[in-house]
Formats: sequence, structure tokens, C-alpha cells
Amino acid sequence: MTGTTAPRKGGRWIERWEPEDETFWKESGERIARRNLLYSVLSEHIGFSIWTLWSVMVLFMGPAYGIDPAGKFFLIGTATFVGALVRVPYTFAVARFGGRNWTVVSALLLLAPTGAALVVMEPGTSYGTFLAVAALTGVGGGNFASSMTNINAFFPLRKKGWALGLNAGGGNIGVPVVQLVALLVIGTAGAGHPRLLLAVYLPLIVAAAALALLRMDNLAPVRSDTGAVREAVRDAHTWIMAFLYIGTFGSFIGYSFAFGLVLQTQFGRTPLQAASLTFVGPLLGSLIRPVGGALADRFGGARITLATFVAMAAATGIVVYASGEESLPVFLVGFVALFVLSGLGNGSTYKMIPGIFRAKALARGMGAEAADAYGRRLSGAAMGLIGAVGALGGLGINLAFREAFSTSGSGTAAFVTFLGFYAACCAVTWAVYLRRPAPAVLPAAGAEAKPQLTSV
Repeated sequence: MTGTTAPRKGGRWIERWEPEDETFWKESGERIARRNLLYSVLSEHIGFSIWTLWSVMVLFMGPAYGIDPAGKFFLIGTATFVGALVRVPYTFAVARFGGRNWTVVSALLLLAPTGAALVVMEPGTSYGTFLAVAALTGVGGGNFASSMTNINAFFPLRKKGWALGLNAGGGNIGVPVVQLVALLVIGTAGAGHPRLLLAVYLPLIVAAAALALLRMDNLAPVRSDTGAVREAVRDAHTWIMAFLYIGTFGSFIGYSFAFGLVLQTQFGRTPLQAASLTFVGPLLGSLIRPVGGALADRFGGARITLATFVAMAAATGIVVYASGEESLPVFLVGFVALFVLSGLGNGSTYKMIPGIFRAKALARGMGAEAADAYGRRLSGAAMGLIGAVGALGGLGINLAFREAFSTSGSGTAAFVTFLGFYAACCAVTWAVYLRRPAPAVLPAAGAEAKPQLTSV
């Protein structure tokens, strides 16, 4: 993943990249990495907005559209599902085409679902057409995987928690931003003008692609490595972390899609009332994600992740109570807390991934430099798989809501299911990463190459 390679022709290719070398990092690496992080965040931010577009499109779909709540939950579930699937190929596209090149392409692909929605968004359009267009928005979900894989290669291990948290958090903010724009449209032009929202995003997509083209770089040392993919697939930690990421990111994206529809269906909010509340949770969850990464850098990802799941279980208990009592104020407190906690957990779980693989390398007797390279190699391959499986948790949340509202007209049964899942996440985090701690990274560059037993 690092070193020098034969130069490539065309585009902005960096041939030498050694972020763990402190001299290299201070002289040029940090400046380049931060610049790429900035434009990666911008592209990923818009990708998230387009992926979650149907979380607000359903607020515009009044009785004239002829679609019941179950049908709307299935629309947003379709977008979630496709977004999860495309994360796998998007992860490996960075090594195949280059991080800068793929950022340009993936940004331009967002024009397809946005333009298609602009054409079809009106009463009388068939449900199948809406379903197909909702599926197209899944390409926005893929942007996260390629962006995280790309930024993971730019930063040294000691900075990954902060960098990955900032990259993902800035991207996640695309969710509340599209919801705020929808609120502005509904509040000024009314719920009958969804095309105004879509028209806002078309030039933003073009701008993100142009800035990536002009300001980002490709890392030539990052090569397509099918061996790393196979090794990551075989490693149990990939799937354990994927399970935990279902609990954090799956919750964040699933609740982001469903929040407004739950408010409309269970609490009788109008589109404007729902839109005025929907953005709060995703905004706070996005802003706190870098904090989760920074806390993990300092205290250990496993400790922060376990504390997060305990708190998420408690918040879900509040939501179950409020749902049963039909208390909107208490429901909002518990639900917004779930967003904040899921954002915190998103940052801490992603910090754990490179640390786990580096720790395994040290335990096998590798030197610090070789362990660094191994950690980047395996974590880059694993992140796409973990991100894809985690996003499927959002599909599970929307399907659980669909079933709960179809059978009882309330989301209480779905929340009880989520409570049980968070309890399972607590048990897995403690049993695997805290009860018998895994070998972790050395405390500082230059320390003796002997793994320590501590939490990742």
C-alpha cells in the first residue's frame, strides 16, 4: 500500500506515499492528505443526500400519489438495499481506477437518480417507476465506501480515528442537509413542488465532480489486491465488525430514512411538521461522528463502542415507552438520542478496524513498519465489506417498521426488536474485544516491536 512504483501516465498520480514516516508526513504528506480529505467529504456529502433522497420524497407524496405507508417504507428500503450492495464494488474501484478518478466518476453518477426523480415525481406515475428510481439513488450509498477506503490510505494509523470520523461525519451530514432543503421547499412552495428540491442538487453534483477533478490525487502505491480481499473475507473480525456496524451505522441510516415517515404515520404530523423535526437527529449524529473517532483514538475503540451500545439500549427503552404511551416529546428525546449515539458509535467502530488488523500483525511477530502496511492493506479491503453489511442494517430497520405498522399501526414492536439487537451488540463487543483484549498498536513510533495486550 505504500512505497514507490512505476509512474502512471495521465491524471494526478502520487508515486510515493509513506504516511507512517513522520518526516514525510510533516514535510508534505499531511498537507496533501488534508486537501484530499476536504474534497472527499464534499463528494461523499452529496452522495449521502442523494442516497437518502427518498426519505424526504415520501413527505411530498400526498394522497394523490395513492401509496400507503407500507409502500413508502418499501420505497426507502429499496434505496437502502441498493446503496448497501454497491458499497462492495465501490470499495475496490479506488484501487482499480484511483481515488481521485473514481471520486469524479461516482459524483457524476449521481446525476442519473436525481435527473430521473426530476422527471417522474408527480401523481399518476406508477409505483414500479418510483421503485426503480428509488433503487437508482443507491449509487449515492456507494460513495461512502470508496471515500473511506481512499482516505484510509492517506492517513497514518495515529490519525485514522480523527480522519475517518471527519470524512464519514461530513458525508453523513448530507442526510440532514437534504432534509433541511426539503423543509425549506415545503415551507415556502408547499408539498406539491418536489422538483424544486431536485433542481438544487443537479449543479451541486457537477461542482463536486469538477472540484475532485481539479484538486484531488490518486495514490499509485494503492493497487488492486484480490489477495487482501480473500484474506479479509476469511477473517472472523471482518464479520464481527460488520455485525457491530449494523448496530451503529445501520441504525443511523435506517432511522434517517424512516424518521419523517414514522412521525407522519404514528403521530399524525403533516409533511411540514415532520420535515421540521426530521433533520435534527441526523444532524447531531453526523456532527458527533468525528468525536467518536477521537474518543476511540484516546480511550480505545472497543470501550467507546460498548458504552455506546449500552446507551443505545437505554434510549431504545425510552422510545418503546413513548411509543406505547403515544408521547411525542418523550419519543423525540429518545429517538434523537439514538441518532447521537449511533453517530458516536460509527466513529469508534471504524477506528477499531485498522487497529485490529495491525494488532494481529504484531502478534504474528511482524515489525512495526510491516504491521502498518498489513493493517492498511487488510483494513482497506475489509472496510467495504463492513460498510456494505452495516448499511443492510438500515434495510432491516425499514422492513421492521413496515411490518410493525402494517400489523399494528405502531412502531413499538420494531423498537422492541432493536432493543434486543443492541443487547446482542453489547455482548459481542465485550466478549471479543474487552473480556480477552486483542493485541493492540504500539504506543508510539520507534517503540520496541512487541505487541501489548490492551483493547483496540
